[in-house]
Amino acid sequence: MTITIGVHSSNPSLYYLYHLSRLGFAQQELDPLGESVVFHPYTNGVRTGELLTQGVIDFGGTGSTPPVTAQATGHDIVYTAVSAPRPGHGALLVAEDSPMRTVADLKGSTVHLAIGSWQTHLIAKALDDAGLSYADDITAVRSDAGSEHLLRTGEIAAWIAQGAELAAARRTGGVRTLVRTGDVISDRSVFFTRRDLAESRPEAIEALTRALKRADEWAAAHPRQAAGIAAADLGGSADDWETALASLPWAIEPVTDAFIAEQQEAADIFHRTGFIDRPITVAHARARAAVGKAV
Repeated sequence: MTITIGVHSSNPSLYYLYHLSRLGFAQQELDPLGESVVFHPYTNGVRTGELLTQGVIDFGGTGSTPPVTAQATGHDIVYTAVSAPRPGHGALLVAEDSPMRTVADLKGSTVHLAIGSWQTHLIAKALDDAGLSYADDITAVRSDAGSEHLLRTGEIAAWIAQGAELAAARRTGGVRTLVRTGDVISDRSVFFTRRDLAESRPEAIEALTRALKRADEWAAAHPRQAAGIAAADLGGSADDWETALASLPWAIEPVTDAFIAEQQEAADIFHRTGFIDRPITVAHARARAAVGKAV
């Protein structure tokens, strides 16, 4: 059988698994099972749950928010693995001379972020910790190529940046970190699949997890080459990409009860603020044989 892996640039492990496909990590792990692999690139990780349910892909990965919204939409997903925490992956930035000194100061202001990504988790949790609401106390606007300029000119109060953009903004100067990601959320890469695949072919999921680990090991051991791949494909400088990639843990871990609790906290905040329209039980997104223990 053929497994289709969904890939997009916002999930580093899957991104390099795809771009290193010449090295055959996924196929080599699946060969003993008589399985083959193909990759399906797409641009918006928020769609991962939908693509899984439609059968367009069989396996995907995102940050922390998309699987929560997928579950709330009714997609029967199962978590398969997570990355180690990524405390330096992104940050909530303000202009260096901004009067904003705490998250509470953001009340009534506009914040640019990648809505629906892990960045929503970051700002919603930071606001919740400060007694504020994502729904009521800020205006969240989807970030784009002009967000940094708007921040620097004072047209928006804050911007969540990540990757090479964050490295470039810091290198240029004139910005200040208001919230360090690792002080608020774990910010893990999260991998998930459909329930039918997770429960009927668990050995294939284990093989894909091994392949992800091999891609991570390569990226960790070849930082300049990894940066060059990203710069050529996504833009930005290789130096900034190397800085960004150096902040990642390059480690894949099992799905633990502690991770499920992190996701449940996010889901509860999202429901309170109306980002998802119904409460969910995150633990339902585990393979049935694994409920109540780490997988």
